[in-house]
Amino acid sequence: MSVDNRRTARKAVSGDSAPREIRRRPKNRRAQIAAASAAAFGALGYHGVSMEDIASGLGISSAALYRHYPSKYALFREELLRVGTAMTESVELPADAADWSPERRLRDVLDSLIGVTIENRATITLVRWEGRYLEPQDNVLRTEQQLTVLGALGDQLAAVRPALSENDVRVLRAAMLSVITSIADHHATLPAKPLVRLLNSAGLAISEAELPPEQAAADPLPAVEIPDSFKHELLLRKAVELFHERGYPNVSVEEIATAAGLSAASAVYRFYRGKSDLLAAAFRRAADRVSGAIGPAVAAAADAEQALTTLIEQYVDGSFAERALTFVYYTEFQHIPADERAVLRNIQRLSVEEWARLLREVRTELSAAEARFLIHAAFALVVDLGRSFGTEPIASPARVALLMQLVLFGRPARV
Repeated sequence: MSVDNRRTARKAVSGDSAPREIRRRPKNRRAQIAAASAAAFGALGYHGVSMEDIASGLGISSAALYRHYPSKYALFREELLRVGTAMTESVELPADAADWSPERRLRDVLDSLIGVTIENRATITLVRWEGRYLEPQDNVLRTEQQLTVLGALGDQLAAVRPALSENDVRVLRAAMLSVITSIADHHATLPAKPLVRLLNSAGLAISEAELPPEQAAADPLPAVEIPDSFKHELLLRKAVELFHERGYPNVSVEEIATAAGLSAASAVYRFYRGKSDLLAAAFRRAADRVSGAIGPAVAAAADAEQALTTLIEQYVDGSFAERALTFVYYTEFQHIPADERAVLRNIQRLSVEEWARLLREVRTELSAAEARFLIHAAFALVVDLGRSFGTEPIASPARVALLMQLVLFGRPARV
């Protein structure tokens, strides 16, 4: 407890054993609880945090926490919807905006939304990845909030570019929101003013995109038959599918065993130590795919831009080929053991550093931190467009790859 929140009483009589500490409740206790819970939920997920964890982090008792909130869900719901409300309010233009140019209105909406996102970075993680744990009626409200934000971005974009088709507006507004909220997916740091400028610039680059024609995805390749001797591969595939469909906490080892055609859950333990081990193995494969592509791409390229363009294409193709795994990697990362998280974060960090190094050769005006933010934004864009549009032609690989180029280069690639 800080000095500001306590006072020590004087000794009334000489010889008193010790001063008596008088504790005072801080006036902003609910705000402190909201901040602590957002950080905890963002780091460990809704299911990975208890009221006791939050109370302990604040240095208060569980009983004191329950005086403010009747349950963990009530705390989770209030914080998530509070930020959703802040985001919707941020995209409301002032009364005099009617006299502004369409370009100025778009910039203002972007700047306001970016500002709120930066202020609430920890809770934006909940908005992005944990909203699926809201109860149905609350999820309806969250969806309405998101549609309000997307609608405001789309309205301003359509005013700037009235010739855009409705589908193109849908894709571009989703891409802009993805870039802005991507700052919740990582821990890179940058002062607020340059971060606002960076995200605004990336958003405007997206708004100017000349998207290629819509193109239906190629027919998926038939699933490769996995022989019985490779049950570990089948377990990985089925586990990821189930985690994607229902969320990691809602899937049991028994259900994974049944999906893989094993007679009992005990058979799973011949291959993996448990459910989290399955998740870690799948994530390691995804991380190795990204990191392993860097060396060959650089070796075969004439310059950094060509190398990055190749890496973009490979990243999009790999993500489209493993949509479920790409989504699960973002939503369930906190469920793997701490030692595995450390290993995977190190692999990811090294991959981001290599991409950022190449990007800074193309855009020498960027700082290392700015380049890292853009790399994370480009990665997030792929998973967000995938979950928003699935296999719809309006979010084809060619379109997604172009949007990644715009985020990173600020323009289409020249090669």
